[in-house]
Amino acid sequence: MPRLSTLSFDRGTLILHPPPKGRAWIEYATWDDRVEKFRIPAICYPDLVQSLQADTVNFVDQAQSFHPLNLPSQVVMQPYAHQQEALAAWQAAGKRGVVVLPTGSGKTYLAQLAMQATASSTLIVVPTLDLMHQWYAQLKTAFPNVEVGLLGGGSRDKTPILVSTYDSATIHAESLGNQYGLLIFDECHHLPTDFYRVIAEYAIAPCRLGLTATIDRADGRHRDLQDLIGQMVYSKTPEQLAGIALAEHQTVQILVRLSPEEQISYQEKIQTRNEFLRQKNIKLAGLEGWRNFVMQSARSPEGRRAMLAHRQAKELALCTEAKFKVLTQLLEQHYPEKTLIFTADNATVYRISQSFLIPALTHQTPVKERHHILSQFRQGDYKTIVASHVLNEGVDVPDARIAIILSGTGSEREYIQRLGRVLRKGKSVNKQAILYEVVTEDTSEERTSQRRRGEVKPFKPRTQKSSQPQQLDLLSYPVVYGSKSGSSSTNRDLGVKRVAESSGEWQQDSSQSSNSNSNPNPNSDSNSNNDLSNLEEEF
Repeated sequence: MPRLSTLSFDRGTLILHPPPKGRAWIEYATWDDRVEKFRIPAICYPDLVQSLQADTVNFVDQAQSFHPLNLPSQVVMQPYAHQQEALAAWQAAGKRGVVVLPTGSGKTYLAQLAMQATASSTLIVVPTLDLMHQWYAQLKTAFPNVEVGLLGGGSRDKTPILVSTYDSATIHAESLGNQYGLLIFDECHHLPTDFYRVIAEYAIAPCRLGLTATIDRADGRHRDLQDLIGQMVYSKTPEQLAGIALAEHQTVQILVRLSPEEQISYQEKIQTRNEFLRQKNIKLAGLEGWRNFVMQSARSPEGRRAMLAHRQAKELALCTEAKFKVLTQLLEQHYPEKTLIFTADNATVYRISQSFLIPALTHQTPVKERHHILSQFRQGDYKTIVASHVLNEGVDVPDARIAIILSGTGSEREYIQRLGRVLRKGKSVNKQAILYEVVTEDTSEERTSQRRRGEVKPFKPRTQKSSQPQQLDLLSYPVVYGSKSGSSSTNRDLGVKRVAESSGEWQQDSSQSSNSNSNPNPNSDSNSNNDLSNLEEEF
């Protein structure tokens, strides 16, 4: 009588021995000479079991160590329609898949509903310690009669519901792989990296839920999520949920111009960089072009000068003095509204913090100080916070109404995350959130802005600017700072609203800048060929 085949879990893989009859299982298996047995990737567990059952193969399943859980929730809320739809779509896809919802739309409560629908031991994976503790607190409140544990930050619990950071889950992936029937990946766009992906690959969990506000990755690896978690089963944008689960919001782009001195310096640096790129035949139209530039810049003094010129030109575009004048006007206009200021670098954060006496948050801010600042902001003692990337995700940011992006990357994800920080309804009635985006005109920061807003268009050289005064509708069109002060009868008739009036000095500088821009330098970034116009995009 032939021996019964046994399916067992072994350090992130499956071992099927002795080999059963049938052929369907063979496509998943690889012979391992070290143990003289067939080894199968753990992620193939559901498909393998299904194929064995389809072939009516008798086997003993010793792989899974997860067990059912009774999860009666002590926090019962009426789900929004989009949460019910997302849950239904996920269940219809076999309880596997990715749900894309904006920040503040209730992804955590959706995960709680998925846990109750699955009723199995669950591993929740999050990117930061802050998020880990937030999830822990919410799950303890929702399921007080079930053990909830932590993995990360010095904790190594072994509980039916476990909240872990991506780093800790990766380190312990070989031992966690068969312990949980449901995997929940918060901010799941982090998963498809060479380091983190083993969390999914070493796990046999048949049920998987990915949550994110923006699924796309610049390297294209978001496509791997279909194999690691499942296909995208549901998606909503902030605009679709405005006035329902999220606050109504408006986005306002404000254009500023370099001063004449800054414009000359910017054009000189762009020329230095572009000459090097042409000599090396480098086209910065994508990630490979940028990598080639970095590699070539390290091989010669000319290359290092070109890279330095690129960085200095970028700094001029991101940190022009006109942006600080706009920031002053916006803070005065919206005081005492709670306001978040975002920049692309820490140096600008500290400069704003010192100039305006505003609390600063960067990756260098100690944890206790960060919690204190956010607590004071939540209570209303601090009205404004300035940060670089630390508030993009993984931090519970108190309710705010105004966000000001002084600078950022070309990442659409970062833009949506920053917008999401002011979209929570909170306790406000009829809340109207505003996101200001301050962009330097006639630099490739305009291209970066288009990228993050999903509006990338073919690059075209600018035509000669009109010297007529410009007063553009605050809520419908970009506001241009730097044009001559004045008024138009047409604009007066339309009741156009301005963000702030320009000072006399500002008007004078802007007039000179406008004249200098009417005859652009042929080596300026805005007149480079299409491949060179993409330089400020972040990869």
